[in-house]
Amino acid sequence: MAQSTTATPRQNTRRSENAEGPRRGGSKRDKATDVPNRNWTLPFDRVRSDGRTNLAAGVLLMLLGVGLVVAFVSYLFSGPADQSLLGSDESIKEVGKDVQNRVGLLGAHVAHVFMFRWFGIGALGIPLVVFLAGFKLTSGREPLPLARTTQVVLFLAVWLSLLLGYVVMATGTVSTASVWCGGLGYELNRLLYGLLGFGSIVLIGFLGFVFVLYFFNITSLPIFNRSQPVDEADDYVAPRSRPSTTYGHETDGYDEPATAEPRYAASQEEPLADEPVYTAAAEFPLADDQPTPALDLLSPYPTPKQPPVSAGAGNLVLTVAEGLALSEAEPAEAPPVVTPTFEPDMFTGDLVAQHGLYDPTLDLPNYQYPTVDLLTNYPENSKAQVSADELEANKDRIVDTLAKFNIGIQRIHATIGPTVTLYEIVPADGVRISKIKSLEDDIALNLAALGIRIIAPMPGKGTIGIEVPNKNREMVSMRSMMNSEKFQKASMDLPVVLGKTISNEILVVDLAKMPHLLMAGATGQGKSVGLNVLLTSLLYKKHPAQLKFVLVDPKKVELTLFNKIERHFLAKLPDAEEAIITDTKKVVNTLNSLCIEMDNRYDLLKDAEVRNIKEYNTKFTHRRLNPEKGHRYLPYIVLIIDELADLMMTAGKEVEQPIARLAQLARAIGIHLVVATQRPSVNVITGLIKANFPARLSFKVTSKIDSRTILDAGGAEQLVGMGDMLLSSNSDIIRLQCPFVDTNEIEEICGFVGGQRGYDDAYPLPEFYGEDSGGSTTDDKDVDLANRDAMFDEAARLIVTHQQGSTSLIQRRLKLGYNRAGRLIDQLEKAGIVGPFEGSKARDVLVHDMVHLEEMLKNLG
Repeated sequence: MAQSTTATPRQNTRRSENAEGPRRGGSKRDKATDVPNRNWTLPFDRVRSDGRTNLAAGVLLMLLGVGLVVAFVSYLFSGPADQSLLGSDESIKEVGKDVQNRVGLLGAHVAHVFMFRWFGIGALGIPLVVFLAGFKLTSGREPLPLARTTQVVLFLAVWLSLLLGYVVMATGTVSTASVWCGGLGYELNRLLYGLLGFGSIVLIGFLGFVFVLYFFNITSLPIFNRSQPVDEADDYVAPRSRPSTTYGHETDGYDEPATAEPRYAASQEEPLADEPVYTAAAEFPLADDQPTPALDLLSPYPTPKQPPVSAGAGNLVLTVAEGLALSEAEPAEAPPVVTPTFEPDMFTGDLVAQHGLYDPTLDLPNYQYPTVDLLTNYPENSKAQVSADELEANKDRIVDTLAKFNIGIQRIHATIGPTVTLYEIVPADGVRISKIKSLEDDIALNLAALGIRIIAPMPGKGTIGIEVPNKNREMVSMRSMMNSEKFQKASMDLPVVLGKTISNEILVVDLAKMPHLLMAGATGQGKSVGLNVLLTSLLYKKHPAQLKFVLVDPKKVELTLFNKIERHFLAKLPDAEEAIITDTKKVVNTLNSLCIEMDNRYDLLKDAEVRNIKEYNTKFTHRRLNPEKGHRYLPYIVLIIDELADLMMTAGKEVEQPIARLAQLARAIGIHLVVATQRPSVNVITGLIKANFPARLSFKVTSKIDSRTILDAGGAEQLVGMGDMLLSSNSDIIRLQCPFVDTNEIEEICGFVGGQRGYDDAYPLPEFYGEDSGGSTTDDKDVDLANRDAMFDEAARLIVTHQQGSTSLIQRRLKLGYNRAGRLIDQLEKAGIVGPFEGSKARDVLVHDMVHLEEMLKNLG
């Protein structure tokens, strides 16, 4: 900009003084007479123009803005606890120790005034204004117009306080939700309620409408102008066969807003000689030197035309030649053809940029994972202690025993584990492995030890292993497992710690890749402790939004402690009273409900065009799936059955078939099974179940037959009990010592999780109508078609259109609850639209065309 050349009288005086040169010395009278002539605001001007002062003040304001945000957000969670301390008579030092606000006592005071007494959550915008003011002082730039942003923030602070105050007053939640509206909004709503009653919400909405009108300078609504014909007496002529090329953006402050549908040049005819040519940005004819109006979101006034900018990824890219705008005096040329180019992910990038990735853990944002302090810290003397004399004695006995049978040894090496010591021997040339393996009982006799197991040969090694139990065993604590770096840094989907190997390595596996686990072991050998270890591992690593358990406990006492985490981690049928299932009939319904959940999830995966739950959830968190079409974040579901033998004895095929079906198909959609039994006989672990459980875990069993049933190999009968186990996975067998977790530790963990805020209820499974549940065998007298559901006709049309009599279809498409959708299915069966219940399959649809259906609905009245 050109600077003004007009000088003020003071400037002229200073110039004359400078021309004469500096006067050195001077009388005291001259200096005294100069002082009264100075402007008293001069020091303030110097301070304001000092760059150092601006920088310091700007940084101070930005820090103040950040501090206010932290104080306000912290007050939302710690406000009730801090209110009792704000009016305390104790010293600041004593009160400050108990304040929970992140900015201390001062932050609690400021947040209490702005949020509790004044504006509620509307005060959260005030730190933005403070931060913008500091940013302007620091950099001289405005990311957002400071004045207009201040107007928006102040209005929203008052208006949101009014709106939320109405909600709080209408719902009667002032004792718990007053912090959301603030005292200003609540008291004003009490006054308005006395004048207008509940009609005060209309006044509040009208105030917001008026603010939008004046703030954005809106003079008319497009919905009222869209159908009006163009007046012939207007000052301009509508362009002929030349629609706008604007896509998805408003062009200026006065034009009709552009629709979300692209418009192209429909004609290439020449314009008339006396017809003005219009640009894509405005309907008014513009001269070449006249800037094109554009709408600034924070300003109702047109801004100068900017150079054309190419649209980024995810938008419609339009290329328009420069110089479209012509004056009426210039000869008009044919407009260029606009070529639209669609790029992939048109809306995904915008949603992620605007809202960020979807985070399912925000359902319970304050959830805290259990800490290792809840687990018992056992002393160090619980470590396995094998002396050098014991190692040497065992080595000599093994060598002497083999020498008696003319078996030579080249060398022998010992590895001390928590439960057993592994002696690896390299036999002499010409010795047959089977000959050594047949001496298992003789070696056990000479060593005077139980549980001798010979591994011939060692997988991946050219040695033969002989496992000898230690006299003083090591107790592997659960706390040491949780503290291990291997478990804490595990990036698996479902990390589970199983214990320590012979080489004292901690084994952490991914249950999602197993994908199912079959456990067996005689009574008292550590099977229930193993289940508790598995549950504890998952509780320490997963958020309630990411994982759900379905617990089946026919013994009724093993898994009772986990009742406390029902509203966090457990899943159950909608009509179930308890989340932990103990009744055999309810177990059958739950298993079939999981089959329905599996089918529903596969439908979602099919619509999303993905193959597994990990790809589906990734697509959902990137906001590429529409929740309005039934898509949702899918948590992992782990089904744990503590005693399969009892279920197979009482239910048999009713239990076997859904378990086998889940084991076959449920891996890809995040449903995983952990089945335990104390009797691994062939009539309990049938071939159908066994074939779908590639990962098997065996504690000590009573016979070699049971070992072969569970592991397809012997060895489990040689274990020494108390958590000593064998893991069979991918044809490899690993000996482990299971960690020990006591009952009081489980109580502490469940109490810690259950004491936090959870969901309203357990995770609901799809409703299943078993033979005794009344859903599939409902008597005709129980269904009254005269009192049909209001959604009956719509549900009937939906079922006939899709030709699928599924309760889950009604739930997803009509967005109904489980019980109401089940009643609709019963009514549709009574009306003859769908067939009877057929287990987990969808019902047959008896009406095949809409004409026949409409006649039936008309006859029903």
